Amino acid sequence: MNISIIVAMDEDGYIGLGNGLPWKLSSDLSRFKRLTEGDGFNAVIMGRKTWDSLPQSFQPLPERLNIVMSRDTGWHHDEAENALYPGRAIEIAYADGCEECWIIGGSQIYEMFLEQVSEIHLTTVHTSGSGDTKFPEWSRENWVEEEVEYTEIDENNEFRTTYSIWKRK
Repeated sequence: MNISIIVAMDEDGYIGLGNGLPWKLSSDLSRFKRLTEGDGFNAVIMGRKTWDSLPQSFQPLPERLNIVMSRDTGWHHDEAENALYPGRAIEIAYADGCEECWIIGGSQIYEMFLEQVSEIHLTTVHTSGSGDTKFPEWSRENWVEEEVEYTEIDENNEFRTTYSIWKRK
């Protein structure tokens, strides 16, 4: 099972603002949906705050096994699995036969999984200082950037973006 991070961040590393996304980027949301749903049965792993930030109509994210990391052993949702630690989240995805496992945030969850992933799907939003939550520090020297796609500003995308896939050396 492939385990990957998917994240959008500005040029300063900000990924969130006030328990939400700091930008309106339809192209990035479409890519997120396409990649995390994939061709088969995939899992998304997120923190409880990320779960709470999803619009109620998207709880759970459709067509994916939703795994929520929470230290609150009493947290429960009928349509999501709860995991207390990263190994348990991976075990749940593996036991359900998932082909891919996507780590979708937030910052603490990214940090927990950073050493375990083989790929980071990164959308760089060409602006700065746009959030209050940052992606954890990571050294790009152990990674190779393989694919790049550019998106310009339009009526559905308020900033230019660069999408790239970083693969572990």
